[in-house]
Amino acid sequence: MTDAVAADPILETDFIKEMTRQMRALDTYGTYAGYSVEQLLDPFVLTREKKAEIPIVGDPDELTLARVKCFYNAIAVLIEKECGQLAVPLIHLTHEGFGRALITVGYLVAIDKTLRDVHRFGFASLSKMKDEADKLLSVAIERIGKHPDVAGM
Repeated sequence: MTDAVAADPILETDFIKEMTRQMRALDTYGTYAGYSVEQLLDPFVLTREKKAEIPIVGDPDELTLARVKCFYNAIAVLIEKECGQLAVPLIHLTHEGFGRALITVGYLVAIDKTLRDVHRFGFASLSKMKDEADKLLSVAIERIGKHPDVAGM
């Protein structure tokens, strides 16, 4: 590991660690065994140049769908750590890449996110991905705090 990689504080955050766990859990054949965290999470980073290469209209492939599930699974795990209740992610998408991501805690819908153009799912940087996850986590924790009886707490 280089000094630049070791010095990047974002790699030590709970979210990035959980994303790494989720990606490794998807790797049933050990394809990513030697990958660094950056290599493992690189498919989530879509710079403007990379995004421009992807057609505006398209159907998401299985790897892209797996990354979407990985992202919301990681958020669900962080919700569980925060509130101590089971958080269940549900991703429902059409073959064209439109749909919803829900995370429920008890009977409460803690996160309800509309998904569009999933074939272009990604973030400008790992930092932007973490920021989006932090926003969703904050909303979920606030909802759980407002409705603990519905969340089963």
